[in-house]
Amino acid sequence: MPKTRQDLFDCLDALSIAHSTVDHAPVFTVAESQSLRDQIPGGHTKNLFLKDKKGACFLVTLEENAEVDLKRIHTLIGASGRVSFGKPEALMEMLGVVPGSVTILAAINDPENRVKIVIDAPLLDHDIINAHPLSNDATTSIGREDLMRFLAHTGHDPLILKVSA
Repeated sequence: MPKTRQDLFDCLDALSIAHSTVDHAPVFTVAESQSLRDQIPGGHTKNLFLKDKKGACFLVTLEENAEVDLKRIHTLIGASGRVSFGKPEALMEMLGVVPGSVTILAAINDPENRVKIVIDAPLLDHDIINAHPLSNDATTSIGREDLMRFLAHTGHDPLILKVSA
């Protein structure tokens, strides 16, 4: 059973990670979420759930306006050949979220470390990182170092490199 938003917050609290959350109407695209920028400072994320030809899965987290060459990213992230978008069923099975709610914070739902997390290095230029708290009807803000501590707690050692164009 996937963790809930409250489970995520309880985990952050247990790790003494400061976080704040703004509830809003569900957003499914970066364009829809841009109206929230004045209310929520920091780096805003977009996420790509990808799989390679051998079935390995990757969660690529980037700054919202970053562009990625999907025909070339496999050479950067260590995928076996070109990547495609993962199916919604695999997304739910591995990260416990549905399309539109993909978030780096879903690492909490991957205790077996089946998904390789990739962070686009320019995102980490921001002191505050904003991501959905497992659903797209809210945005949670946490510090960059705290995000890394959270990922370590979930057993993920993210690959940090520039994947954006």
